[in-house]
Amino acid sequence: MIAVTGASGQVGGRVARLLSVPHTLVVRDPAKVPVSDKSVRVAEYRDTAAMTEALRGVETVFLVSARESAERLAEHRSAVDAAVAAGVERIVYLSFFGAAPDCTFTFGRDHWHTEQFIRATGRRFTFLRDNMYLEMIPRLAGADGVIRGPAGDGRVAAVSYGDIAAAAVAVLTGGAEHDGRTYDLTGPEAFTLYEAAAELGLRYAPETVKEAYASRAKYGASAFEVAGWVTSYEAIAAGELAGVTGDVERLTGRKPRSLRDMIADGN
Repeated sequence: MIAVTGASGQVGGRVARLLSVPHTLVVRDPAKVPVSDKSVRVAEYRDTAAMTEALRGVETVFLVSARESAERLAEHRSAVDAAVAAGVERIVYLSFFGAAPDCTFTFGRDHWHTEQFIRATGRRFTFLRDNMYLEMIPRLAGADGVIRGPAGDGRVAAVSYGDIAAAAVAVLTGGAEHDGRTYDLTGPEAFTLYEAAAELGLRYAPETVKEAYASRAKYGASAFEVAGWVTSYEAIAAGELAGVTGDVERLTGRKPRSLRDMIADGN
């Protein structure tokens, strides 16, 4: 039995629809489940006892990272503790490209610490480190059609939700060949935000880091969240999201979608 967490989200929902083997969905809100003919169990990562019950009888769990927050690492640890307590044998974790204890993108540090926590359980594991979501690129623009941020002329190898989900399904339904592996999931090319904006009919206006923090102050978000927003651009500028790999094609047997593919498809 496979359990898919985050099934109401963009990646988890796609995985839930693509899986053709028996699986159950673990969600916080059953009203948001994308498919109606699946077994559904309700639990939140932070509730270790509820998660443990939700994962009873599960052999493999697809652990989608929690929403970005100052408590996310604690939530991940709770979910992993629950998986161990429930007797889960394998954890497939949706991590982030270039996750490291000192990576520029602050949210990426949580992913690295989560990976280490999973390793320490002794359970079989696979890490799927996806690059920035391709579908997020046009959403970076403000109402005026301008993408602003301190990315300079750095490049990002953004990858689509669908390609991540297809890669996850290949791992979830595969065998021991995926144990202990880390896959870096990227699109087929790395592009600058100047190039992306031009393709999308938008404009990219680079900011300094100081300007980026100032321009986002109006949203009233927490310091943790704003730092994540700004450092995602800084990571692009630093070249940390520029690497292109063939892992999507190796896992799925098809080339990943490009920015132009997304535009041509209208989504």
